[in-house]
Amino acid sequence: MRPTPTCLFIAVLALAGVGPASAANDTTQFNVTITITSVCDIHTVAATNVNFGSVASTATNVDQQGQLTINCTPGTAYTIGLDNGQNGTDVNSRKMASGANLVPYQLYRAAARGAGDVWGSTTGVGGNVLAGSGTGAAVNVPVYGRTPSANFPTGTYNDVVTATVTY
Repeated sequence: MRPTPTCLFIAVLALAGVGPASAANDTTQFNVTITITSVCDIHTVAATNVNFGSVASTATNVDQQGQLTINCTPGTAYTIGLDNGQNGTDVNSRKMASGANLVPYQLYRAAARGAGDVWGSTTGVGGNVLAGSGTGAAVNVPVYGRTPSANFPTGTYNDVVTATVTY
């Protein structure tokens, strides 16, 4: 019997001391990291004005509401403060102006519009800011307004209030 070329090849390899190829391994490890910082955005969506509309001078306790939109990193604690406006000396003396004429109004954190609901910029004990925690999604925050009386000279009255988010 005559050897086949394949058998001869295997025999030559065996005599030469060459065996099947062996694989080798080596390993290392590395870290994958990210640092996420907190952020709160109160101006991506424009605030909706508190517009008391056109009312008769005999109107009292005229209520309206506007809206802020806040978007904070999930779990981020925040507070939203409202300043005194351009015509108020403190949170309890906010006024809309038409020339020298002033119409008082108030802004509240709750629809009940009670004395304890007045929305200002004081933090800490006895503070009057609105507090919350971020969800990672835009959250609509109502701003409740009331003017106690419209018994003032005719005109268009205006004030500008600045909302500030602290986180």
